Amino acid sequence: MAAILPYTDDSIDLAASMLRSGKVVAFATETVYGLGADTFCAEAIARVYALKARPEHNPLIAHVVDLAMAKEVSEGWTRRAMHLAGACWPGPLTIIMNRRERVPASAAGGLGTIAVRSPRHPLARGLLYGAGRPISAPSANRSGGVSPTTAGHVAADYANESELIVLDGGPCTVGIESTVIDLAVAKPVVRRLGAVTVERLSEILGPIEVDIASEQGASPGTALRHYAPKAPATLVDPDAMAASLASGPPAAVLCFERTTVDAPHVRVAMPPEADGYASQLYDALRRADLTGCSRILIERPPASPGLWSAIHDRLARATAP
Repeated sequence: MAAILPYTDDSIDLAASMLRSGKVVAFATETVYGLGADTFCAEAIARVYALKARPEHNPLIAHVVDLAMAKEVSEGWTRRAMHLAGACWPGPLTIIMNRRERVPASAAGGLGTIAVRSPRHPLARGLLYGAGRPISAPSANRSGGVSPTTAGHVAADYANESELIVLDGGPCTVGIESTVIDLAVAKPVVRRLGAVTVERLSEILGPIEVDIASEQGASPGTALRHYAPKAPATLVDPDAMAASLASGPPAAVLCFERTTVDAPHVRVAMPPEADGYASQLYDALRRADLTGCSRILIERPPASPGLWSAIHDRLARATAP
């Protein structure tokens, strides 16, 4: 099983040394846990893709300490782009820029652009400082599955990878992947919804477009079916939940307090506010899988703007056929 290491200076030093020698390590960020490799090492990048069974055209995110490190892997930083980074970094915002030629194309899914983010989590930042170079990392789960928000999630997904280490930074506070905005085009385009809301981005940049692809493109994490539990999951309107429970086998039910769930069904309670819901969503989906129920029912959250929009995006992909 992958080895979980506590968040200490020694474990950071060990992981940084492994990254510099071309190894892969898993580590905490504020969004989800990442599976990281040296951005400039094509062999390590290939190992990340192999471990995840990730399609080669699905780009990775290069994690950086700051704008100076971002410019080592990307170019075309206009005043607008630097203003956005200054307003939202470190934090859960990924910016797509033009890729520098020295960066292996494989680190960007073969594209001429590259996705870049400066994480807020102190463990991730410590690892970046220790490694002294950008770290390309997708979420540290098997491709298409539920993203990990604890070190235990990662270890469970890589139970047969004894050489992999996981730096334990505790539960992820944001809980869903970063917002992705494309600045390599004439007008800013949001490619993936996340914790930095469209409303917040509009305050900073002015009018922006939202183009959330249903198939993989310039942005990571936009496959039609993604973030999916093992058991088939279905979104259910609140007023249809009773009928759904009555018409099938025992289900694990992600629901709010107002919803009644009786045995043999299993209730998985969800917070009513968007921040709490997002931070617990992936853990709840994983716990639902562990109940042994043959199906998962998810009470549809309110159709509200802001972070709820990103939550709805994840739920739609997790329940896609």
